[in-house]
Amino acid sequence: MQVQNIIPDQSIALFVKNIMVFENNDDVETVIPFFADGYPGLMFHQTERGLTIQPYGKKMPIIFLYGQTIKPITIEVDGPFKIVIFQFYPFVLRAFWEINPEDINDGCYDLNEKKEIDELIKEILSSFNVQEKIAVISRLLIGYFEQKRKKLDFSIRGVIQCIIDKKGTVPIHEIAKNENLHIRTLERRFLRETGIPAKQFAKIVQFQTSLIQLTTHDSGSINEIVYANGFSDQSHFIRVFKAFTGLTPNTFGKR
Repeated sequence: MQVQNIIPDQSIALFVKNIMVFENNDDVETVIPFFADGYPGLMFHQTERGLTIQPYGKKMPIIFLYGQTIKPITIEVDGPFKIVIFQFYPFVLRAFWEINPEDINDGCYDLNEKKEIDELIKEILSSFNVQEKIAVISRLLIGYFEQKRKKLDFSIRGVIQCIIDKKGTVPIHEIAKNENLHIRTLERRFLRETGIPAKQFAKIVQFQTSLIQLTTHDSGSINEIVYANGFSDQSHFIRVFKAFTGLTPNTFGKR
């Protein structure tokens, strides 16, 4: 399987964090694990036998939105495939698609309910390569942004970026003070726009930073990862890690 992480074009970088592409030309079964990362997204897949989300056993439409992934999941594909995922900064679902983000936590939203999607799917399927498919989806998102930008909460976008920059270790009350917001106002608006509390988003960012270090062996021992990422001690780190992966760090590292 080939995996690409593509930096979004500046025209969409305000609301798209990353574009992931998964491709396989072999007629084999592929299982792709996903863990909490704080970012909802849009997924398009081109497969011969469909794509299933486990542990839910759910066959997915060719294009769909997904909300916050909190519990670990896997994507299962039988045969050759192309998957394109646009990861969103988590402040756009309500504004762009008029859905309550909390309603699709650990869930999905079928974009086929939108009339413009039929034409989009035809255009994506007829696109010659992945770059063209990305360009087609990008044009759709730019259109949404131009129509809905006044509905976006840019203060919450700033809070999201601050949490990311500080790798989830900054106290939320400190961010509220810097943004000139009352802590309860920030928490209410953050939950409304993202579907999860600000503290939970920070914990997910903190977890993801440690997960990357653990899987790339950037930081040596678990103790070094623990203290580099602001966990109070090793048991705290193990508890958070297991909550998001279902495994201890040691067990995960041996997979």
